Amino acid sequence: MSKKNKNFNTKAIHVGQKPEKIFGAVSLPIYLTSTFKQEEFGEYEYDYSRAGNPTRTNLEQNIASLEKGIGAVAFSSGMGAISAVIHLLSSGDEVIFTRNVYGGTYRIMEKIYKNFSIKSHWIDTTNLNQLEDTICKKTKMIYIETPTNPMMEICDIKAISKIAKKNKCILVVDNTFMSPYNQRPIELGADIVMHSITKYLNGHSDVIGGILVSNDNTLLEKLKFIQMSVGSVPSPFDCWIVQRSLKTLHVRMDRHNFNAEKIAKHLIKSKKIYSIYYPGLTNHPNHKIAKKQQLNPKGVEVYGGMISIDLGSKKNARKFVKNLQIFTLAESLGGVESLVCHPASMTHASIPKKIRTNLGITEGLVRLSVGIEDIDDLINDIDNSIRKL
Repeated sequence: MSKKNKNFNTKAIHVGQKPEKIFGAVSLPIYLTSTFKQEEFGEYEYDYSRAGNPTRTNLEQNIASLEKGIGAVAFSSGMGAISAVIHLLSSGDEVIFTRNVYGGTYRIMEKIYKNFSIKSHWIDTTNLNQLEDTICKKTKMIYIETPTNPMMEICDIKAISKIAKKNKCILVVDNTFMSPYNQRPIELGADIVMHSITKYLNGHSDVIGGILVSNDNTLLEKLKFIQMSVGSVPSPFDCWIVQRSLKTLHVRMDRHNFNAEKIAKHLIKSKKIYSIYYPGLTNHPNHKIAKKQQLNPKGVEVYGGMISIDLGSKKNARKFVKNLQIFTLAESLGGVESLVCHPASMTHASIPKKIRTNLGITEGLVRLSVGIEDIDDLINDIDNSIRKL
């Protein structure tokens, strides 16, 4: 199916999904093979599944179309995708990161790539003056999350893109928290968009994966070479599962967005919550930027399914989590089921405590990944837990 002039929901269901040629199966086959027959020496479309597989190609085409890119490169995890991005750099290069990124991103840069003389700067990328002041001749990449994990800070992608282009830096945007349904960074000037497929794109907490999307052929060729050479590729079965999940992405995201907004606005009334971090609230410091760039395919402002709340102490956080009946204490996010996480001891435990505290990741902070259950049940679950604090 042609990608042109098709709306998001239609592309999610049909791009990369042509019925197969032999029997006409509407549901695409899973090509569970390591190698492929060649009719002649060196003449083939696929030769070895590390280098390419039809099921993976279908997935890459689909997500590229949703992100408005010209191509995509899939990996066996989000960290595999992040590693591939960093492999674009050389020893002596510098990269600027959003200060409160996913803890795994911080860990791999400070514990692994630092040993290869790639220097990382962790700054407030919502502050454009600070960003420009940090850039030097050695800066080759700017890597941002927006919204950030878990403090929900919003970076102005279009403004940062202009700064990146002026300084000849690659701009990478981790769009995991939003999904392409809620935000499309390439339209705003990003060079590479990164996703942990594990989260909203798959949405059912049963696959680990990552993907990079770009509108730049040169970058895509480099990333494909890294993918093939390093070998961090997803299995055909995982690709098929994600492809199936993408068919309902628009339906799921509408409900995630609706439920989270209802919960955030409800929580404002609670006197037992010290702080609420959700970009859809008008008192959020970056609300105007979120309102401008977080738009669904119809142009309606949306704010995602993630909320962080500070309950004042680890004791309160632990009691709140233990009293929840529907929200499950677990790593990850973006699934149909609601999850709760304690970032200081879970997702961001690898970040030194002093840095965590300075970022606002306190012992009392909990992160809610709001699922697609009935909104009344979710609000009642939270209310019942808060009453027991």
